[in-house]
Amino acid sequence: MATITTEVATTARWSDVQHALTGGGDGASCQCIWPVLSNKDWNSTTKDQRTEMLRTEIDEGPPPGIIAYVDGDAAGWIRIGPRTRQARVPRTRIIAAASTEPFDDASVWAVTCFVVRREHRGSGLNLDLLRAAVEYARDSGARVIEGYPVDTGGEKQRSNELFHGTLGTFLAAGFEERTDLKPGRSLVALELAP
Repeated sequence: MATITTEVATTARWSDVQHALTGGGDGASCQCIWPVLSNKDWNSTTKDQRTEMLRTEIDEGPPPGIIAYVDGDAAGWIRIGPRTRQARVPRTRIIAAASTEPFDDASVWAVTCFVVRREHRGSGLNLDLLRAAVEYARDSGARVIEGYPVDTGGEKQRSNELFHGTLGTFLAAGFEERTDLKPGRSLVALELAP
């Protein structure tokens, strides 16, 4: 049985972040910068610029994500952090209309991206990532965590469509479904005890 561990994405783990992001799908080109940029800014950046932006974000802290390891190999990534540091969230109309939390409240955190290397998909790694992200948020003073997952309805979907995570994963981690964002997408939240 594989040993799964998680670590906060720090500067010392930069090569592991890159390994986790580059195992197939959009992670290599996106560098998980999409959640922090407006469409205009996103469209004006290159992959190299996005890589440098992520490196700077990690260097400056607080760490914007968690890395999952399978038998010591960096296998997955999750972006979690205050919504105030993820500019795309309040600019996404369906989220802005659905969330009841103030967008200037740094105690409201959001999970906005999952990446799992191709060889580790289907193993439940997203749930391990999400549980570690919840603990990181709790330890960092978050009051509530939101997610914006895809409801697959039990049907197989392309992995690039699932970077928001799946509703089943969030529900398994204790999140509650708050409202539909649009068909196939929900807003979920987890209240953290003070």
